[in-house]
Amino acid sequence: MATSPVVTVRLEPELRERLDRLAKAQRRSRSFVATEAIREYVKVNEWQIEETRKALAEADRGEFATPSEVRRVVKKWTSPKRSARAR
Repeated sequence: MATSPVVTVRLEPELRERLDRLAKAQRRSRSFVATEAIREYVKVNEWQIEETRKALAEADRGEFATPSEVRRVVKKWTSPKRSARAR
C-alpha cells in the first residue's frame, strides 16, 4: 500500500488539544481527523468559489433579477397571508 505524502501544519496549542479530544472521542488518529477536516474544508471552498464564478458570469451576461422582480418575490414570501399559513 502506498503511503500519502506528509504535510506539516502548525496549530495553536488549544486547537491541537481540541483535535486530540475529537480524535479520541471518535477513536481515530489525529491524522485521520485532520485529513477529514481538510478534505471537507477544501470541498466546501471549491464549491463556493465555483458558485461565485458562475454567479459572476451570469451577472456579466445580464442574467439576474431586476429590482422590481426582487421586490415582488420578497413581498410574496413576507406577506401576512403567507405568515399566517406557516403557523
